[in-house]
Amino acid sequence: MVSFLRVLERVIKIADNIYSPLGTSTEENFKAVKSGISGLKKYCDMFDSVEPFTASAMPVRMTFRQMCIESATRALQQTDIDPSSDDVIFVFSTTKGEDLRLWEPSVAVARHFGNNNQPIIVSNACISGVNAQIMASRVLKAGLYKTAVVIGCDVLSKFIVSGFQSLKALSADKCLPFDKNRQGLNLGEAAACMVLSTVNGNYESKRWIYEAGSIHNDANHISGPSRTAEGSYRCLADCLKNIDTADLAFISVHGTGTAYNDEMESIALHRVGLDSKPVVALKCYYGHTLGAAGVLETLLSMQAIEHQEIPAALGFKEQGTTYNCMLPTTKTNVKGNSFIKILSGFGGCNAAVRWVLR
Repeated sequence: MVSFLRVLERVIKIADNIYSPLGTSTEENFKAVKSGISGLKKYCDMFDSVEPFTASAMPVRMTFRQMCIESATRALQQTDIDPSSDDVIFVFSTTKGEDLRLWEPSVAVARHFGNNNQPIIVSNACISGVNAQIMASRVLKAGLYKTAVVIGCDVLSKFIVSGFQSLKALSADKCLPFDKNRQGLNLGEAAACMVLSTVNGNYESKRWIYEAGSIHNDANHISGPSRTAEGSYRCLADCLKNIDTADLAFISVHGTGTAYNDEMESIALHRVGLDSKPVVALKCYYGHTLGAAGVLETLLSMQAIEHQEIPAALGFKEQGTTYNCMLPTTKTNVKGNSFIKILSGFGGCNAAVRWVLR
């Protein structure tokens, strides 16, 4: 039986890693982003019979399990956690896994670290990375495990690229989130890992604490978001309950660069009264990294608050949504110790998490 005190334990981030075309550590990645370096490039012959596309790809082709192991290894090396312990659960966020297989490679990664627990696999379109954080926090707070290794990863493939091309969703050039001249999204590949744990007591240094999470489905359309932003609005409203928004540094948005998603997010932010809050949009650096996006962009948001500086929205010139979003065109200093990360995806799914540094 789970004790009442156990349920009240906090979930904190104790380690992390981003393994991407911009670096093999979270710090390297943030340094690159802060310097205005984008991983987006034009690829003309990566896959047979696929039209040229702009994306952020690893310099050497790697498999899903290879990237997961690389990122998780680097994160776990920062801890004294024994990943083979029964108290550790591996949580995977991915939309395609390895050649459309989700279970086998995820189990292989967990077993690589000697962990025999049945891993949790979250595959819920673009919100998977935030959804995985929420799922991990739930099982930790319920006392089922003490530590969760959350890994978000997707690798580019012919299936993924041609699929988005068939939807006419890809931009031939670098994406321009929220800009009037945006033409669509770019794709990307990366692995990102965050090690979460439940703790009691005080710490000498500040820690990132998971404070809230919310998932809603607006049931609007299989590939189009709600025109009133209902699902995203409800997620934001849930994460804003009982807090002073003065402590909120910024909103880390999905910001795909597609016409309807950016418009929907601007409506959601307006409906909850956050028009004047700075917005962080990172797809102009990484493209849409699918199952990795929620984890990768959460970790970079944490870095932004720790450095009190948010990166510029590369290429942004003129507002292209109904409601203005406060996208910085240069590196900008910010104040506040918390942020909200929002995502939306196919099937009308929406998710948000709020983290605070204390």
